[in-house]
Amino acid sequence: MSWQTLDVEIDRSDVGAAEALLELAGAVAVSLLDAGDVPQLEPRPDETPLWPVVRVRALYPEGVELGPIAHVLAARFPNARATIGTLAERDWQDALVATVRPRRIGSLELLGADDSPTGAAGTHTVRLHMGFAFGTGEHPTTRLCLEWLDATPPRGATVLDYGCGSGVLALAALALGASRAWAVDDDPQALAAARANAALNAVTERLTIAAPDALPERRFDVVLANILAGTLISLAPRLAASTAPGGRIALSGILATQREAVEAAYAPYFEGFAVATADGWVRLDARRSAVAG
Repeated sequence: MSWQTLDVEIDRSDVGAAEALLELAGAVAVSLLDAGDVPQLEPRPDETPLWPVVRVRALYPEGVELGPIAHVLAARFPNARATIGTLAERDWQDALVATVRPRRIGSLELLGADDSPTGAAGTHTVRLHMGFAFGTGEHPTTRLCLEWLDATPPRGATVLDYGCGSGVLALAALALGASRAWAVDDDPQALAAARANAALNAVTERLTIAAPDALPERRFDVVLANILAGTLISLAPRLAASTAPGGRIALSGILATQREAVEAAYAPYFEGFAVATADGWVRLDARRSAVAG
């Protein structure tokens, strides 16, 4: 199978916004390349490329029409140059092997399917088939959520991962003691990746994976949503209705400049907002008001 690539050369200061737009447009993975074409898949929070002009490469399945996406990029970033190409499956897999490594986030140890655990005491292991949906734990937005889960383990809780991507947040919640989790996404590729990762971690009986319209009408103890600010704002009533009174919510995928708008959308339903930041990205967490708004 071949994949389509959409490359856009862009100023360093616009990289975060370009990544967000590409992910919103359905990219299954985004990588950053320098002039030597050395990829950095979902860069670590302390690794921000220093190149004045960065090539952002988005990966799309065959059949996706990339022309309209390139047009949107050109309108948003007038100085950017976009090109469309193809990438063989083997080339993409080789790139993943070269760049995606095991990582620790607090007590969580994120591993590839074939990686060996370090065996550190108190470690909670999550295994992932890397590269076929957003969420390998490297991107700051994902890492902020994983750090929050590790700091406030959802022991015995029911958890909703809305916009689950690879399912990494739901899997981490289960590894940290959640009794059951639901992972939902409107992208079939993400749902397939989440199902494969659930089987890899032997949690298929505790993790329900479905499209948003199949989500049961119930309230969860913990709600996680690592998506984009505009979508988070539009989903505020729905995510609030899915959070039990006194339950907790963590929202990520928010640029620092978007924080106030997202918090304002959730303020009628939640209280005690706390903020964490990494590389210009923000995580908001709060508690559902005891009296439902």
